[in-house]
Amino acid sequence: MSDLFADIKKRLEGNARSIVFPEGLDERILEAASQLKKDGLVEPVLVGSKEKVEQKANELNVDITEVEILDPNNYPAFDEMVAAFVERRKGKATEEDARKMLLDENYFGTMLVYMGKADGLVSGAAHSTADTVRPALQIIKTKEGIKKTSGVFIMVREEEKYVFADCAINIAPDSQDLAEIAIGSAETAKLFDIDPRVAMLSFSTKGSAKSPETEKVAEAVNIAKEKAPELTLDGEFQFDAAFVPSVAKTKAPDSVLNGDANVFVFPGLEAGNIGYKIAQRLGGFDAVGPILQGLNQPVNDLSRGCSSEDAYKLALITAAQALDAQ
Repeated sequence: MSDLFADIKKRLEGNARSIVFPEGLDERILEAASQLKKDGLVEPVLVGSKEKVEQKANELNVDITEVEILDPNNYPAFDEMVAAFVERRKGKATEEDARKMLLDENYFGTMLVYMGKADGLVSGAAHSTADTVRPALQIIKTKEGIKKTSGVFIMVREEEKYVFADCAINIAPDSQDLAEIAIGSAETAKLFDIDPRVAMLSFSTKGSAKSPETEKVAEAVNIAKEKAPELTLDGEFQFDAAFVPSVAKTKAPDSVLNGDANVFVFPGLEAGNIGYKIAQRLGGFDAVGPILQGLNQPVNDLSRGCSSEDAYKLALITAAQALDAQ
């Protein structure tokens, strides 16, 4: 795990990116922001009443004297933000609507990113995933050609690193969705110095079983190969055929993957969420994420059970995503 973040920290040295934290009154966020500012790898921006945030930090004995704090109720460029929001929503929000919505810290923070006042956003310590993702989808939106955002985990155990997707967002992705998730996950893998070898998972290997579920994955493989022919990608695979060389030799001897996949795309959220938790709890892997992908600018979601260290690490990842997107 330390090696994973050592690489990211090295990339951010001299390339600090500003990351907005909408939950400026949360103890864990204050501690993370203080450490980030001290380390100089990220410029944290806290959202909230300056007086209340500073009072909370003093109570916790957390030093945020050099951390920027922005208050939606007292923001000099609020009128400019309102106008930009109305324009972005294209008739779906009036000026009156915008003035109310932008007092919400997540909408306000997301607009800071959209307007270039910050490079990325980390929220979720005190909010649901929906509260974090909804403003991002409405304002930042997905990249051209991508219909949906998705959530991946980087699974780390000593020197081993793998990408599991989608484990956080899409309940029942179709073939097009799975292809997009596969391509996006390969890009995320590169961010962590993983040369992507992508396996599209199912309960069948290369047609060993036939059903709408397996055919969905097989179709996704074809779509992904057409969209990104340069990728090392194949399927559909049972997990053992994607991961164990001896099984791959028997079940898929003609595949470009030889039991050496490192990016695993699950056929649905049930499988993905269960799979990463099994690897985490039984396999002893650390699960870093979820990391959201497919957005025009980086927004990431913490678990409400997160620690200050989790917030610190996700801010580093978000900053690295912002740096990579330049």
